[in-house]
Amino acid sequence: MSRLTLALDVMGGDIGPRITIPAVLIALEKNPNLSLLLFGDKQQIDPLVCQFPKSLTSRLTIHHCHRIIENEHKLAYALRHSKGTSMRLALESVQSGMAQGCVSAGNTAALMGLAKILLQPLNNIHRPALVSVLPSVQGGKSVMLDLGANIDCDKDTLYQFAVMGAIFAENSLNLVYPRIALLNIGSEDIKGYKSIRETAELLQKNSRLNYIGFVEGNLLLNNVADVIVSDGFVGNVALKTLEGAAKNMMLLLKGDSSPSMFKPLLDYAKKCLFKQSYQRLQTINPDQYNGASLLGLRAVVVKSHGSANTLAFANAIASAAQQVQQNMPQKILTGLEQYL
Repeated sequence: MSRLTLALDVMGGDIGPRITIPAVLIALEKNPNLSLLLFGDKQQIDPLVCQFPKSLTSRLTIHHCHRIIENEHKLAYALRHSKGTSMRLALESVQSGMAQGCVSAGNTAALMGLAKILLQPLNNIHRPALVSVLPSVQGGKSVMLDLGANIDCDKDTLYQFAVMGAIFAENSLNLVYPRIALLNIGSEDIKGYKSIRETAELLQKNSRLNYIGFVEGNLLLNNVADVIVSDGFVGNVALKTLEGAAKNMMLLLKGDSSPSMFKPLLDYAKKCLFKQSYQRLQTINPDQYNGASLLGLRAVVVKSHGSANTLAFANAIASAAQQVQQNMPQKILTGLEQYL
């Protein structure tokens, strides 16, 4: 396997280097072919990196920059004042060919806007979309997009999302003729926004796409479809609702808030009564699926959650590395020529 290089905006996210740098250690240990360019404040990075084994630091290059794009910055302001920031420099390293992909937990709108300017969408792509993999309670996986990059989407944009999602599922999940569904408020043909109904008509006309109809939010984790398509507003709300429900259920089953004198008894009862359910719930831990890809760009860009912990950010790095190794942008481009 050939060596690959990723650029990391290590200042992005709610905590920055205290999360991203330990994640770098995990990523390097798991992938011996991986090299990383770290963009951020060297004074914060060095004390953390100096604890790494020398065999790993040889695969790191630190690029000092003290400026960052804050999460509260609006898109127009962030773009005008992005020069010299960790996010922009990381993307510019991909643009110049120094790196093959970028990972950031920073401002989503800024990352999307800068990526579109610096890396540019693939030919004929209207809007890149945020895509991620969802686990199912049965053990399978589904691809879902858009997860927040595009709030308002017309039928042509949603149709392109479906095509890109199908290509992504074919390559990431090793599927043949993946099932495509549109996220809607009901399964009947008359339900939903006009744009959703018009997208359904477009998908039905293309026999090369395996469109199966509408899917409701209560079935997102039941593997009823391999590709689930929505606009960014609905997709983002749905995803965060699922993540919150999963984390709260994990806390409930762990019993962290139980009175200490009863905790051993409750833990034993849960181990006996809910062992299988708890183990299954652990498989849909959001940390394992952190990292939404900006699909439709000429290079790999992965957006990590701003609140991601060390393991979650390491998984985002692994996801970006996998997509680079799969040459995902080229496969999306080739697939678009086939399906559109």
